[in-house]
Amino acid sequence: MRTNTPMTLWQRAGLETLWALCCGFALLPYWFRYYVVENIVFFILFCCLRYRMKVVTENLRNSFPEKSEAERRRIRRRFYRTLAEIFVDTVSLAGVKKSRRMIRFANAEGHSRATAGRDWIALMAHFGCWEYGSFWGTYEPSQVVVAVYHPLRSTVMEELYQRLRRRHNTMTVTMGESLRFYLRNRNGGIEGKNLVMGLIADQNPPRRPDSHWFRFLNQDTLFFDGGEKLALKCRLPVYFARMDRVRRGFYEMSFECIYDGEEEVAEHEITERYVRRLESMIRERPELWMWSHRRWKHKRE
Repeated sequence: MRTNTPMTLWQRAGLETLWALCCGFALLPYWFRYYVVENIVFFILFCCLRYRMKVVTENLRNSFPEKSEAERRRIRRRFYRTLAEIFVDTVSLAGVKKSRRMIRFANAEGHSRATAGRDWIALMAHFGCWEYGSFWGTYEPSQVVVAVYHPLRSTVMEELYQRLRRRHNTMTVTMGESLRFYLRNRNGGIEGKNLVMGLIADQNPPRRPDSHWFRFLNQDTLFFDGGEKLALKCRLPVYFARMDRVRRGFYEMSFECIYDGEEEVAEHEITERYVRRLESMIRERPELWMWSHRRWKHKRE
């Protein structure tokens, strides 16, 4: 859990050193970051550390039993390429202007018109460089992106990530505070701007007695349902954030409405729609999803 304990002198020194390194790295030319550093990181993760190799292998085997072992190995290798690229993407966020050019929004004008004058929810996933989604706030000045996240245990890394995510028309709120935050600010917004609640819903949630199971990638799976509960409670439209990788470091994001804020839906229906679209996106480009997460800790009895 995140603590409010002030940083020690050594922690502060470590933070400023890391931040200076990130800023310096972001100034490096594109070809060096993505064709030299990325290749080095890939070699370290895949060949030397074999980072969470057993977890990745098991997740792919259970998710794609219809694929051959050779096909799953190819996906695994490409996933580690993605993991190395995400490392470069994330550190490069220290250079906001450069990073902003790495993401484009499909039909941005149409989506701006569709959401004008109202708050909405963006359901995202650990797919490609999901951090780029917060740049919507720099494109649409009338909306503030509220990125809901899990705080880190390390005080230094928590503050470093806050700096990397800090940009115009974007703010972060912990998952535990997200509902209270929205209820406090939904009438006036932030500085009179509408709120975009950005939630990553494909993490492994704690198991509850009333947890609902979804069939996802050939496995019974739990999903966070906070986005659905917020949408139904406050009558907010929900959009699935689709991410498409164009080339190294470059992505295109589009938003698909899966709930208009008015429709009468069955319980768990909004989350089910999210799950189906996420599964389809993963099957199209499996190497872009975060297979190193221990996604299926809980097993259905």
